[in-house]
Amino acid sequence: MCPFAPQFASRMANVNASVIREILKVVSQPDITSFAGGMPAQDLFPAEDLAAAAQAAFSTPEVTLRALQYGPSEGYPPLRAAIAAQLAAEGIDLTGNQVLLTTGSQQGIFMIAQAFLNPGDEIVVGSPTFLGALQAFQGFEARFVTVPLDGCGMKMDALARVLEHRKPKFIYAIPTFQNPTGLMLNEERKTELYELACRHGVPIIEDDPYGDLYFGPTRPAAIKARDREGGVVLLRTFSKVLAPGLRVAYAVVPDIIMEKLVPLKQCNDLHTSAFTQVMIAEYLASGGLEAHLARLREEYRKRRDLMLAAMEAHFPEWCTWTRPEGGLFIWVTLPNGMLAAPLLQRCV
Repeated sequence: MCPFAPQFASRMANVNASVIREILKVVSQPDITSFAGGMPAQDLFPAEDLAAAAQAAFSTPEVTLRALQYGPSEGYPPLRAAIAAQLAAEGIDLTGNQVLLTTGSQQGIFMIAQAFLNPGDEIVVGSPTFLGALQAFQGFEARFVTVPLDGCGMKMDALARVLEHRKPKFIYAIPTFQNPTGLMLNEERKTELYELACRHGVPIIEDDPYGDLYFGPTRPAAIKARDREGGVVLLRTFSKVLAPGLRVAYAVVPDIIMEKLVPLKQCNDLHTSAFTQVMIAEYLASGGLEAHLARLREEYRKRRDLMLAAMEAHFPEWCTWTRPEGGLFIWVTLPNGMLAAPLLQRCV
């Protein structure tokens, strides 16, 4: 018997294989096209522009040094400044010191859990919600208080009842084109969510990977844009708009939280890849992002329309599904009593 086996920490009992990864194993079969994961379309990656940005990372000795040497745990200063400028344009009031670069949004979620959760702490989540977040929170022995969703996202009356009777550590929400349902809180509900959280003194973790992939005329406003009390942590990523393989994301946090997260970041990985940070900074400086986002939105809108039309034509009438206004997800609901896992195996 391996001598390590009996010595796992007790919390490791909550660390199990991701359901997401088990589902995505189907993708490896050559005769299967899987719609199970929220993976960006690889034919839409701006590969040539990213290659040019990578070359620009070697444009001067100073930039090259920053790309190849150890860097600050908070992140590459020009990239943090560019992100802060974009956030300011959205009405999010902060300084560059409140932007922490992370190795994917998953690391941001993990570090929030690491910083805040004690065994038994309660977290409010939508039902359903992002499995990767649940997995990270479970690793720190959190308990979940679920709030149901309707066609406009998390139900505020149900959330109000929860907050009246419980004191959760925080609310985890994906208010814009939620994973996995594709639903979006309207502006009224976003305001209500923020006001409820403020009234009860409960922080919000706003996970926003998909907000740039809107199909309407303007980007939906983040809850963070309403925040004047420092009660919202905003998580965003370049994975869905550039390429997930870059593994660059960021957290927008109040100064008091930054003081704790930076040492945690140092413990986790010292810093996110300096080279990819410099490359993304060069890409943003080139001015190509807006045109790329416009193309992404148009293509994803067309693909959504094709999928919805195919579902209308081929799905049985006893299935229902969401009709998202952005993002990467359509959520299908089967009739009560029909189990999805056996159905998946039959389909495969």
